[in-house]
Amino acid sequence: MGRVAIVTGASRGIGREIAKTLAKMNINVIGNYNQSEKEAIELKEELKKENIEIDIFKADVSKREDVKKMVDYTIEKYGKIDILVNNAGIDLVKEFTKVTDEDWNKIINTNLYSAFAMSQETIPSMIHEKSGCIINISSIWGLVGSSCEVLYSISKAGVDGLTKSLAKELGPSNIRVNSIAPGFIDTRMTEKIDAETVEEIKRETPLLRTGNPIDIARCIEWLVNDEFTTGQVISINGGWII
Repeated sequence: MGRVAIVTGASRGIGREIAKTLAKMNINVIGNYNQSEKEAIELKEELKKENIEIDIFKADVSKREDVKKMVDYTIEKYGKIDILVNNAGIDLVKEFTKVTDEDWNKIINTNLYSAFAMSQETIPSMIHEKSGCIINISSIWGLVGSSCEVLYSISKAGVDGLTKSLAKELGPSNIRVNSIAPGFIDTRMTEKIDAETVEEIKRETPLLRTGNPIDIARCIEWLVNDEFTTGQVISINGGWII
């Protein structure tokens, strides 16, 4: 049997492109979704037209019981998990003084706790195989912080901390752990930003453009095949943040 990958938040945007890229590498992909069932089915059907099969699995990765169900399903069907991409995430733009405890719980659980729980449930399989690759999707805002996106920045900084610590702990088991910190990527999450701001970002970016989900997926492709990169936060941002 070939390699097996779980991609969280795989129905849209960056996660969708990652799932497609891995599937086209002849990797058995379990594409996770929560609320976007229609998009997940469309992804499955799109790949089926190219004679590529993927699994889609509904799970709220901010909840341990859902995480366990998805991991158990994967191991029962495929016997192992080789690759985990913790991509699921949500944003919140709000002044810090107006942030609520409910906001905190929602953002931290979806963006950070999910990566913690998914990794914790997946790692035993990787340790058993003495091999594994975990890739966490963080953000440049986890590196430098963003005004009015404090919770998002905190959650992504935590993801990078998780990445570095796990890389040290799991290295002796031949498990590599890395983060990708995207800059401005054209996805549904960034559609709400006005055109003037987008043009300003382009002018501030040395490559004079915004990113595309495929830019992130190409790095994923490299990382899953690499054998000597671990504990790194790779920021793909066109030079916007250097």
